[in-house]
Amino acid sequence: MHMLNTLPLAFEFTSPGPVLLNLGPLTIRWYGVLIASAVILGTLLAQKLAEKRGIDPNIMGDLVIWLVIGAIPGARIYYVLFAWSERFQYQPWYKVFAIWEGGIAIHGAIIGGVIAAIIFAKRNHLSVWKLADLVMPALILGQAIGRWGNFFNSEAFGTPTDLPWKLLIPPDRRPPGSFTEAYYHPTFLYESVWNLLVFSLLAVVFNRFPKAKPGTMVMVYLIAYSAGRLWIEGLRTDSLMLGPLRIAQVISLAAIAFGIFGLWWLYGAHREFWDTIRKPVQHSTPESTDS
Repeated sequence: MHMLNTLPLAFEFTSPGPVLLNLGPLTIRWYGVLIASAVILGTLLAQKLAEKRGIDPNIMGDLVIWLVIGAIPGARIYYVLFAWSERFQYQPWYKVFAIWEGGIAIHGAIIGGVIAAIIFAKRNHLSVWKLADLVMPALILGQAIGRWGNFFNSEAFGTPTDLPWKLLIPPDRRPPGSFTEAYYHPTFLYESVWNLLVFSLLAVVFNRFPKAKPGTMVMVYLIAYSAGRLWIEGLRTDSLMLGPLRIAQVISLAAIAFGIFGLWWLYGAHREFWDTIRKPVQHSTPESTDS
């Protein structure tokens, strides 16, 4: 630890603030720019992956619209529900909709996105698992980009630290009782880097196993992303809580268990998941007999 503390402060992070640009009455915030960038890059990536699998890229463009419609409200509703007593109970009612000030939860986004994807797949007679497998690399890449919104908003940081890669938090953003502590773990950075590693893993799986069963990429994503979120969440000071439990850690454990079971179901039990399309039933033709 002493050796680490003697390193130059090249990794000291200081947010320039949440606002990127002011154009008269119009305020452009880093958070919004990052979300928009994640959606655009994610759409382009999903379309490219669809093309490699022989699926019309335009379908992915339409799906992304549905996912945004489902994911962003889902992420906000999830956050507001679990942070109500701490952050919104005594705020003006319109603060519930002030998503540009931060305050969205990826697990809520996933829930909203899943609902939207199922509806989209059913309406278009497509396999929701095949679509989801194409979305997973784009999703984790978007998460890696979006986490930097926490940096600009000075939120979702970790416990106090004196490591060289510490994050400076303004006094008005520090947790109660920690006003004298200026530097904190940059958990936004930890998760962004972890998500890039998960993205690389999914890229390898996609390219090395083109005939993987539908749902494989989803299960790998659940295990890999949740494993990182599990330990990173333990460092954070602003976790959404359900009693004494950190909600994100509980969900991460459940996701890891589900992902492991899902891979066993596909490759151990040689079964398939329920899907939004039905496979044609194979009827056996009775052998003819001489009379």
